[in-house]
Amino acid sequence: MRFPRLITNALLLIASGAVSGQSLVNSLSNTADVRNVFVVAHQDDWQLFMGDVAAQAVRTTAPATFIYLTAGDDGRDSVYWNTRERAALRSTRVVVGLATSGSDTTGCTSVPVLEHSIRKCVVGNTKSFFLRLPDGKRDGTGFARHDYQSMRRLGTGKIKTITAVDGSTSYRGWKDLVSTVDALISDSAGFRSVVHTTDPSVVVNPHDHFDHRMTGRLIEELRRQRNFVVRYYVGYALATRADNRSSEQARLKTAIFTAYDEEIMRVNKSWSAYGEHPGFYSECMRRTYARTPGTR
Repeated sequence: MRFPRLITNALLLIASGAVSGQSLVNSLSNTADVRNVFVVAHQDDWQLFMGDVAAQAVRTTAPATFIYLTAGDDGRDSVYWNTRERAALRSTRVVVGLATSGSDTTGCTSVPVLEHSIRKCVVGNTKSFFLRLPDGKRDGTGFARHDYQSMRRLGTGKIKTITAVDGSTSYRGWKDLVSTVDALISDSAGFRSVVHTTDPSVVVNPHDHFDHRMTGRLIEELRRQRNFVVRYYVGYALATRADNRSSEQARLKTAIFTAYDEEIMRVNKSWSAYGEHPGFYSECMRRTYARTPGTR
């Protein structure tokens, strides 16, 4: 699959309802009193692993929330991770149905959440929160630029605090981080939450990035404490699964990811995610696998 400019086609699909929501989002999340919350590690995770679901959820239900736990910095400087944030917002504009040319920092501000300063951006009927934790590297060991801080090392007690890459705040242990994410999910008075995240199971979702896995584990902890529905999505293991998206769904997912990648390449063409692994990213466009806890 090539990655042409399919933004217009995506907007037409969303507007026309050509993508069936019942096969993508469970029946609970298709009601007016539900807020869908997408909790991911990196700025391109929801587009790759649940992009078609996110588009359908935004079109059919109450406003959605996107929570990005890490800066997705890959051990690089602020130019890189700031670009990834803008790219994520550009994808969000596609699912909302707005022109992609407005994917700058308009509508963004820093807000206090449990004594932490967090970047919040509003695009249409969505809210996006960027916690900007250091990227943990695929194996969870972290990068030298940020003193090898990572969610994996925080969650296992190897480090006692973790500091956002911009120095805006620090989290005093794993419980502090979990409580902060809980507050962001719960910031939806009058709505029930359906939380979408990457699958923490090494059986269902093997060989995944440890930031993905820790994100799933964090939500698993909250699921056991709180009354919300969770949907777990396969990450890198999509490479081992069969195609299961219709041509329309694949086109929609491709358009959403293309919006992200075009913004990345606008700054530096060598940063293109698709350009690094075209085979894998093409496979992701044709596949979305999800489960509810307790099922395979």
